[in-house]
Order: sequence, then structure tokens, then C-alpha cells
Amino acid sequence: MYTTQLDNGLTNTYAVEPKSYYAQYPAPYQQRRYLVQGIVATLFVISLVAVSALIS
Repeated sequence: MYTTQLDNGLTNTYAVEPKSYYAQYPAPYQQRRYLVQGIVATLFVISLVAVSALIS
């Protein structure tokens, strides 16, 4: 951890920054998984809206 001490006795503590890296484009099987997750999430939200409309 990186720390500095000021003239008045206060200590500043800085977090260690992680190394940055470029993201890689998702593989075809990951893209299909994202598509399935999006469809499931959309159906879930639609069902929640439909149930709330039926209840009210």
C-alpha cells in the first residue's frame, strides 16, 4: 500500500491500482449464452409486468 505523510502529521493512504488490459471479443458460445440470458431476462420482466397488471 502506498502512503505519504504530510507536514502536519496526517497520513494519506492510496489504494493500489490494478493493471489495465484490453477486453477480448466474446467467443461465439459466449455470445449465444448472452442471447439466452437476455431472452430469459426479458421474459421474466414481461411476466412481472403482466402479473402486476392482473393483480391491480
